[in-house]
Amino acid sequence: MNIVLCGMMGVGKSTVGIRIAELTGRRWFDTDIVISDRHGRISDIFEYYGEAHFRALETDVVRELSEVDGLVISTGGGLVLKPENTEMLKKKGKIFFLRASHETLVKRVRADETRPMLKNTGKMVETLKDLLKERTPVYEHVADFTIDTDGLTCDEVAQMVIELADKA
Repeated sequence: MNIVLCGMMGVGKSTVGIRIAELTGRRWFDTDIVISDRHGRISDIFEYYGEAHFRALETDVVRELSEVDGLVISTGGGLVLKPENTEMLKKKGKIFFLRASHETLVKRVRADETRPMLKNTGKMVETLKDLLKERTPVYEHVADFTIDTDGLTCDEVAQMVIELADKA
């Protein structure tokens, strides 16, 4: 079974995914890192080819990773919005929605200029709030488990995911 982490940008999917892999001996993949290793910076992909092209690259990576068992997969914030991706991930995995408040997310992403969904908007706080409002119902719908991460350390979140995965 794969452990799949979903949620908003800045919630800690990559950090928690790495920690789960360290604690369990599983291989860890971040879909955004796989894409950037193969195709260049994500912000450049968005700028030169558009979001639709990026989303197609995400689906290609999901198709590949979902065929392997025993992975930890940290997904990009918008990846599970596409039903095809969710269906593939659920074939051999359980999806964990890592949830954080708007305030927590703003603190974590405020200084990060590389996030294409926030880049050059001039309204980072409002854009993040809109994305959170739009995406949270989808995350809740696709998730097998939801973990509220506010006030928790990376290790605490990783342990909660591992315990829930062991029971799944």
